[in-house]
Amino acid sequence: MSETNQTKNGFLALVSKLCFDENLPIRFLYKTVPGHLNDTGWRMYTGYEDDEYLANELANMLPVPVEKLCEMDSSLTPLVEYNAGTVWERTPEQQDWQRVYDFKIPSDNVDVDITNDTAKFTTEVL
Repeated sequence: MSETNQTKNGFLALVSKLCFDENLPIRFLYKTVPGHLNDTGWRMYTGYEDDEYLANELANMLPVPVEKLCEMDSSLTPLVEYNAGTVWERTPEQQDWQRVYDFKIPSDNVDVDITNDTAKFTTEVL
């Protein structure tokens, strides 16, 4: 089975603002299942983000066209062809990307209240 032909939709990646605010290179990226039609599922980081920074995704991540990212760093071009579940990193001492197999990709938190209590349901018709 090919690792580059399944999750092909969207054109945007979420990228850490540190890449732009601090002019730091992308050194860690993973692909999750895309969240919407414009989303590729790619999440890209400098490697300097701490847990607090990562927890505030709305303030600290920017949607950026993948094509623009590849223009800025051509080493991303072959990587962004991979399917969801793929993780890559490179250290400051190296330019080559290394595949990562032991990182657990975070999933979106969905708050769902599941109950079998029929009293919690209403039959009101709008």
